[in-house]
Amino acid sequence: MYISGGSGRRSRRIQVIRNTCTRSGELVTISGVRLYFRNHFLKSLKFRIIFLFVAVGIIPCIVLKAVILESYESRAVDVLTAQLQNQCTILGDQIGAGGHLDTGLTEALEGELEQLSSIYNGRIMLINSQYQITEDTYDLDTGKMIVSEDVIQCFEGEGTKIYDPDNRYIEVTSPVFVPGSEQVAGVLLASVSADAVIDSLDVLNSTAWVAVGVTALLVAALAVILGTVVVRPFARITSSIEAVSEGYDTNYLHENAYTETSLLSEAFNKMLGRLKTLDDSRQEFVANVSHELKTPITSMKVLADSLLVQEDAPVELYREFMADLSEEIEREDKIINDLLSLVKMDKTASTLDVKQTNINDLVEKILKRLQPIAAAANVEVVFESFRPVNAEVDEVKISLAITNLVENAVKYNVDGGWVHVALNADHKYFYIEVADSGIGIPQEAQEHIFERFYRVDKSHSREIGGTGLGLAIARNAVVLHRGAVKVYSQVGEGTTFTVRIPLSYVV
Repeated sequence: MYISGGSGRRSRRIQVIRNTCTRSGELVTISGVRLYFRNHFLKSLKFRIIFLFVAVGIIPCIVLKAVILESYESRAVDVLTAQLQNQCTILGDQIGAGGHLDTGLTEALEGELEQLSSIYNGRIMLINSQYQITEDTYDLDTGKMIVSEDVIQCFEGEGTKIYDPDNRYIEVTSPVFVPGSEQVAGVLLASVSADAVIDSLDVLNSTAWVAVGVTALLVAALAVILGTVVVRPFARITSSIEAVSEGYDTNYLHENAYTETSLLSEAFNKMLGRLKTLDDSRQEFVANVSHELKTPITSMKVLADSLLVQEDAPVELYREFMADLSEEIEREDKIINDLLSLVKMDKTASTLDVKQTNINDLVEKILKRLQPIAAAANVEVVFESFRPVNAEVDEVKISLAITNLVENAVKYNVDGGWVHVALNADHKYFYIEVADSGIGIPQEAQEHIFERFYRVDKSHSREIGGTGLGLAIARNAVVLHRGAVKVYSQVGEGTTFTVRIPLSYVV
């Protein structure tokens, strides 16, 4: 019995848990829908355009309705009040002219009083100078005293009017003057119903709300159509941009529906062109790396195979081949080191070891280190400094850039040539100029010389041991310092590289 009971309780607990999980899943689904609606639809341009159109279309209608109804109410009350005051003034003049305040109203005046009360569905009372009600069309308060602010003000010669929409009545007072004088002998107090005005106002209000509702529907429908049409070009742009993730499309984007879409199209096309260029450069770089690394290995394999097929090769031949193998290994090592330098620069772009450095001393150290290479090539190196220069730089990377520029100027020079290195600065930048009397660079090749593995003269580059990475390394080092490097060259007349780097490094 205990086990059976336990099983029952477990079953009930499992059922409760399932129901709870089901309700939790429903709550998660509802929450997800709400989150998507809030984060996507409410922030979409289409929703905001629709909302703007609806607001612009409906809010003026509501404001106009309120203004019209208020104007109608005010105008209707003014007209009714003016008519009532005019009738009371006429009747008061007749009462005052006959002196009926003291003698009492004639049957004709009483009839006119009753008729006026009936026409306006109201109550009219005649009050004498002692504030006593002498006539009351309702026959309720005749002979009683009435003292009110409006009556007192009217006895001073100025009629009053009151409109009370909550109690739905209009009340006016009109003075009764003593014949031939400005003295007020009595007051006519008329209270009439404002039901006609308020009922008409309610009908107009209902009609106006119907008109506003119909207008709102029309405006909303128009807003949805216009919103869809307006954002359609942006949807096409979005589709084109999403297509980039699947592969570069050969067709560029041409969406000229608006000025903004034209600008977006131009920016997208520039980005797409840049991405294609980068992709082509990446593929070319991979191919060049494979080729450059494979060439020394192929040479080493040929040399090794040549030695293996010769059983009794002389020692001199072994030494010659081993020397060639050593050169190829050294070339392979240099290519790998240059590649590692490029990769290291790419990875440490945000972690430069920037310090205040004396650029004059730095350049002198570099030129002193390269002096043996220049002497071996019979090239004279001259350094000219126009002023002391101190700047915030990463000494290792700037040294690498200057070394590559000067070493290239020495290697690609003529016998008995010269290399001129100049250092100058202004208030914001320092400038390093490396000029040589070398072979020069053709005009069509100058825009490619900073590309990795690019060589102007491949055969001559291999003779002097170039890897095609020196200028790429130099440019990367300068760019990391927010600087720029430019080249000016003519074939047979030499080359000049100009480097500009900020004196203060800004992240």
